[in-house]
Amino acid sequence: MSDTHDEPEVSAEHQASAPKRARPAPGQRRLEILQALAGMLEDPSGDRVTTAALAKKLAVSEAALYRHFASKAQMFEGLIGFIEDSVLGLVHQVQERESDPLQRCRRVVGLVLQFAQANPGMARVMVGDALLYENARLQERVELLMDKLESSLKQEWRDVAAQAGDPSPTVSAQIRAATLMAFLQGRLLRYCRSGWRRQPSQELDACLHVLLSQ
Repeated sequence: MSDTHDEPEVSAEHQASAPKRARPAPGQRRLEILQALAGMLEDPSGDRVTTAALAKKLAVSEAALYRHFASKAQMFEGLIGFIEDSVLGLVHQVQERESDPLQRCRRVVGLVLQFAQANPGMARVMVGDALLYENARLQERVELLMDKLESSLKQEWRDVAAQAGDPSPTVSAQIRAATLMAFLQGRLLRYCRSGWRRQPSQELDACLHVLLSQ
């Protein structure tokens, strides 16, 4: 009798049932890259994110990143696009659900600050810290978003004056909106520069009560 043993054959059925390495769904890898980038921006040190560090975090090559994004600027554009959709979406929701223009101002500022507090990496993009030494068009796009937000607040203050029957308010809607934006952006900047310790929501209601006093 032979002491040798034949290798067991693997049936076609068993081969078919063997687990296969799942491929990311279309767009999933892009989303993973953006999530990793946003996560790295949450580092309180505020160090500049490089594609080499991003690739290392994702355990892929830099070339793999560039199969999904043409450049690092395009990755940041993806983050800014997410911020735009989120912030302008919040503004739209408030406009749809709140009839009082004064309360709309309060809600818009509060929700934008809450969004930034929940997404520290996005806050760094919103204040421009994360965009230093990056393509200038990125900062221009963020400034455009802030201009849209200020225009929305300006319209709310016009509605406040109209509702009060005051065609010539003592403080113009433009100044009111600019003041609210200065407060909002100042809160975001303080949040980033403090390494996330000084949160935007700190005493927010009391501050807004002062700013929204007519």
